[in-house]
Amino acid sequence: MLELTLPLAVAGVAAGASARWNWWRPLARGLPVLMYHKVGDYPPGSRLQKLWVSAEQFRWQCEYLARRGYATLLFSELKEIHEGRRPMPERPALITFDDGYANNAEVAFPIMKAAGVKGNIFLVYETLDRHNAWHDPASESWLRMLTWAQVRELQESGVVEFGSHTMKHRQLSKIPLEEARWELTESKARLQEKLGREVCAFAYPYGDGAYVPEVRRAALEAGYLFDFSIRQGFAQWPWRREEGPLRRLFIRGDDFRLDFHLNMTRGKARF
Repeated sequence: MLELTLPLAVAGVAAGASARWNWWRPLARGLPVLMYHKVGDYPPGSRLQKLWVSAEQFRWQCEYLARRGYATLLFSELKEIHEGRRPMPERPALITFDDGYANNAEVAFPIMKAAGVKGNIFLVYETLDRHNAWHDPASESWLRMLTWAQVRELQESGVVEFGSHTMKHRQLSKIPLEEARWELTESKARLQEKLGREVCAFAYPYGDGAYVPEVRRAALEAGYLFDFSIRQGFAQWPWRREEGPLRRLFIRGDDFRLDFHLNMTRGKARF
């Protein structure tokens, strides 16, 4: 009986692992674009714990990238590669943060700097120096957003660059198209004026509108070179704009280290 039970148990464990993790997938090809939101400890009672990556987790992940020889890119560097003015590194990666929380500067930035990796933050223009007003404080605590002083410090470090995440963080497919166009064009213009440099990258709030033709057309017509979705997977590279937005790898707070490794090698950790 034991001879039969042991193989069955092993098979059960293997089946369970296969259902939870995608270790069996072939190695992914393309550009891994990591998507973070908040780094640090989530507030008591938060319903969005998966959007919080602890400082310990983030440090390990940055060290993983450095240890394995990944060259982390800034948006301006990716633009030069896309235009053929710079070669693509052998092991590239793009780190992105959505929304622009103060913890990106206070917690994530020192870790990135120590590990020697670079990142990019998508800013919601009207929340700078304020809080994330799109949350209902009755169900999710408001959080401090980056200040303009922090944005300037990050930009001057050479470790961080910025993209747009609209003016107000609204779902672009759920508002009139003219308002969506304003969100796209106004945020780009104001950020460029404040930063003193081109803003070539955009990420859709909630991922909404990324695959709605009229919304995506408006994003590209606003003058962004790159637009990023939240669809899971490696970004296609070389990238052809007509084939859709760049995909990203959602890095969750409840991920294990194996999840991170599978994201970076298979393009997906969870089944």
